[in-house]
Amino acid sequence: MSETYTANNLLDRLSDPATLAEQYERGKRRERELLVRHLGLDGGDALSVGCGWHPGRHLLPAPQWRLVAADIDPQRPRHAVAQGEADEALQGAAGQLHELPDASFDVVLHRLVLHHVAYSGALAPCIAEAHRLLRPGGALVAIEPNLLHPVGAALALANRAGVGVQVHGTPDDIPLSPRRLVAAARAVGLEPQLHAVSYSWRRLPVRAQRAVGALDRFGSAPVLRALGHTFMLIARRPAGGGS
Repeated sequence: MSETYTANNLLDRLSDPATLAEQYERGKRRERELLVRHLGLDGGDALSVGCGWHPGRHLLPAPQWRLVAADIDPQRPRHAVAQGEADEALQGAAGQLHELPDASFDVVLHRLVLHHVAYSGALAPCIAEAHRLLRPGGALVAIEPNLLHPVGAALALANRAGVGVQVHGTPDDIPLSPRRLVAAARAVGLEPQLHAVSYSWRRLPVRAQRAVGALDRFGSAPVLRALGHTFMLIARRPAGGGS
């Protein structure tokens, strides 16, 4: 579960809600575009781990996908099912879904989850769990804020200085290195590919968001794919089963 969010923080005081919504919707469209283009699966069984209030139905639409929403807070997956955003609710924490059988999903989704996990623990159990739960040919999909982007680097500095709550509202918003996730995926036998979701930032004025967002079309290019403000990792379990 995420740490308590403090709304009275510097960035929220300076931000226009309309600019936040604009980038959020642009980001969702871009996530969907990348997954359609690179996942290589048209449907199946999916698990959204740490689903929060938004389990990722825009990425894994019904009826092609049966989506199980899992969260340590049982109210959130139940809400997702009630709203038609998921098909089944499950209580459980990332890396601790031991009751789920091996090779039971085609996609394991961590959407904006692992950077919260990294605040209090290791990521390796979450990646190993995804490998265990995936069927051959299935994929772990992770979407995370990027430590290598200037905004991510600045937030990391704020966290290190002990002013994360005052600056952005929470101590557990930890931008991640895409290289770290790629290495973790390879370590358990997954085959990773990396894409930048967006180079823009939701706090920018809308015109600036759109201008910077024009770079998103280069988000799968070598070097540039590791430099987005947010990135998507698609890490596939080999069709032969892998290690």
